[in-house]
Amino acid sequence: MTLLFISMVSLSFLSRTTTHAADPVHLTEVCANTTFSPNSIYQSNLNSLLSSLSSNATQNLEFYNTTSGQNTPNPVYGLFLCRGDVTPQLCQECVAAAVKEVTKKCSREKVAVIWYDECMLRYSNRSFFSTVDKKPRFALLNTQNITEQDKFNKLLAKSMNETAAQASNSPIGAKKYGTKEVNISAFQTLYNLVQCTADLSRNDCSTCLQAAIKLLPWCCSGKQGGRVIFPSCSVRYELYPFYRMEIATLPPAPIHPPSHTGKKKISTATIIAIVVPIVALVLVILSFCFLTMRARKKSNAIKGENFKKSDQILNYRAASELTTVDSCLQFDFGTIEAATNKFSDDNKIGEGGFGKVYKPVQVHICYQGTLPSGQVIAVKRLGKSSGQGVEQFKNEVELQAKLQHKNLAGVLGFCLKGEEKILIYEFVPNGSLDNFIYVLDSKKQGQLDWAARYKIIGGIARGIQYLHKDSQLRIIHRDLKASSILLDANMNPKISDFGIARILEVDQTQKNASRIVGTYSYMAPEYAMQGEFSEKSDVYSFGVLVLEIITSKKNSNFESEGAEDLLSYAWIHWRDGRPLELLDPTLEGFYLIDEAIKCIHVGLLCVQKDPADRPTMASIVLTLSSHSVSLPTPLQPAFFLRNTDQNLPQMYMESDQSTSMSMSWSINDESVTEPHAR
Repeated sequence: MTLLFISMVSLSFLSRTTTHAADPVHLTEVCANTTFSPNSIYQSNLNSLLSSLSSNATQNLEFYNTTSGQNTPNPVYGLFLCRGDVTPQLCQECVAAAVKEVTKKCSREKVAVIWYDECMLRYSNRSFFSTVDKKPRFALLNTQNITEQDKFNKLLAKSMNETAAQASNSPIGAKKYGTKEVNISAFQTLYNLVQCTADLSRNDCSTCLQAAIKLLPWCCSGKQGGRVIFPSCSVRYELYPFYRMEIATLPPAPIHPPSHTGKKKISTATIIAIVVPIVALVLVILSFCFLTMRARKKSNAIKGENFKKSDQILNYRAASELTTVDSCLQFDFGTIEAATNKFSDDNKIGEGGFGKVYKPVQVHICYQGTLPSGQVIAVKRLGKSSGQGVEQFKNEVELQAKLQHKNLAGVLGFCLKGEEKILIYEFVPNGSLDNFIYVLDSKKQGQLDWAARYKIIGGIARGIQYLHKDSQLRIIHRDLKASSILLDANMNPKISDFGIARILEVDQTQKNASRIVGTYSYMAPEYAMQGEFSEKSDVYSFGVLVLEIITSKKNSNFESEGAEDLLSYAWIHWRDGRPLELLDPTLEGFYLIDEAIKCIHVGLLCVQKDPADRPTMASIVLTLSSHSVSLPTPLQPAFFLRNTDQNLPQMYMESDQSTSMSMSWSINDESVTEPHAR
């Protein structure tokens, strides 16, 4: 009986471990930079579409597509696709999570696609049903290397093609999903999975899968696992079972008729004969589940370790190969030249250390095949003789094309022709933050009331948190400043200037720069003196920026009795118990006292000398959005580094030459030129 009890407990445990649905694993999303107005017909249709997708996911459907507002001027087309092996419960949870996340991440964009490990959801203002879409695309890889690569690559290609044929041969409307296991050796198995959206024809599904398979050597050659994901299909392989496998059903135990005499008993030998095989089978199954869970745990550890540094390969392979990236992101030079009237000064709207910025009246563009023509954009033309500009160009295109967040300025494309290097950005009509907080223009100051300032501070914090933790790369901006913050029509902040941004590996806390570039008045002391940059050096810059936003004063060129810089000035007021005297006089009491004191407190915590004493961006975002977070007492700020300091290390220094997109625009689009340096 003890053995029978153990087997029953084991079976109960096995049932729970194999039927419980884990939380959906978010991979990435792409939000196209064409927006709709709040409370518009498109907004209403989109809400209806997302509601329809969520409700149909509860009907045990793995695939569903529909159109909302088909008879209106602004229809929305959308679908969801769950991976072929997931349970109905997990499919429902994944679609619900996708709807929630895409609503948050792509709140105003007309076109979006979001991927989870278990499902995909997309919508657009154009019909894409029964169409092969290979863009936007990305790849993930397991960085563990494979042995005998030639043999493995041949086996992978053969098995992938066979799996693709299996999936694509399903009729339209049926599940276009296939898996295949192939023995590599007595101890290793190759697991393949492919899938298309169910609305594709057999030929279209085959075309999509073959295109994805051809990219596997490009992204994942010699690796133990990899996948390529398109909106219309995906392929993946691993050396562990990453999809649900069929579990053998236990044979029913013999049923013995009851004794009519009431005296006969089942013999001990009979009990053993029944129970022992069951227990043995249970132990085998549990061993298999244990190994599977350990492999999955190892995979997740690998994913956690490598996802941010090498898993995501969006539309670019390397910065040195920018001339070969997708043609939809590459603009024709003649088109840009014509749109800017041959880069006329009449079209110039800004100028920074590495180039000039122009606003064409209108230009026909496509961004990953999703944007309509006619969007107003901003064109940054890098200086021909700037060697640093070349590197910044490559860095900005490579990094910003991988980043999608509403508080980051969007790169729409680029142009290369001879010595011409041009970046194409979304046009942000209100220009940069420094043209609001440092000017005496009463009209502009009127737009920057307390609510706007607090919203800008919170938006910048969320954008930096995304760079540090939430994106699939750990990015240190290194040049956060007022001119790097662009403001859209609703005064929402968008972080730009990624020319000197750098990526940290997952296990790195800091990195040393071979040369120090940036803007002195925002530069953390450990970066300025030792070249060490980290998340905390960005936090320092954020703290300076917060104090500038609420005071409308510059940290550089600061003049006041008793303090040589804005940070010391703020510290003295805080120490003496009169922090509200720091606020811009134009606010005239029209602010929330608790919020104002909170911002000053956060700003001073961010600029402390020891990086360990500074808060993380995640804790800052929490503090700004909460009413009950207790904060530590700030210490005296670090000294302000001036560019005349003779104690600087012998490194190449740049005062403010990192303004890769320091654009200055007024509300009525009058041309305003930004100073080259401060």
